[in-house]
Amino acid sequence: MLRSFAALYIDIFRNTPFLVQLFFFYYGLPEIGIATNPVVTGTIALSLAVAAGNAEIIRSCIETVDASVVQAARSFGMSSVNVYRLVIVPIALRTALRPLGSAFVNLVLTTSVLSTITVNDVMGNAINVAADTFRPFEVYFVVLVAYCVMTFTVSGGVNGAHALLYSHLSERPHLRG
Repeated sequence: MLRSFAALYIDIFRNTPFLVQLFFFYYGLPEIGIATNPVVTGTIALSLAVAAGNAEIIRSCIETVDASVVQAARSFGMSSVNVYRLVIVPIALRTALRPLGSAFVNLVLTTSVLSTITVNDVMGNAINVAADTFRPFEVYFVVLVAYCVMTFTVSGGVNGAHALLYSHLSERPHLRG
């Protein structure tokens, strides 16, 4: 039953546009008596959407672990918990790091959509400044550069972490996968 619920949750959040989800939470839920402020609504909507995507990334990375590696660990008498903890998770982590990094970059970029429900994030503030100054080119150019700096920084961190993890795993050939 839990598996069916998880599959339904993932399917709903991965197969509907984030803007529709956000509007459902912000405009739809108050119609049935569930109202929150825009920041809380945006945080909940982003969390649910990103968690669905990340769950699929992690599931697929766990499934890529070679069955022969798992069988070898079990043949040494490792318990199922230790097989997951000491063999499957380290291999899957290496595989999942870049896709999860990309998902985090996408999360940073998706926060700009929160301005549609009056959340004053980077984009929300830019809209206000552009309206006050009548200088949309300059304002949105700064926003463009700011998002590039944020995402390049995250991507660089992910690449650095991947290189560090790969060098650590190269010292432990049984975990290379």
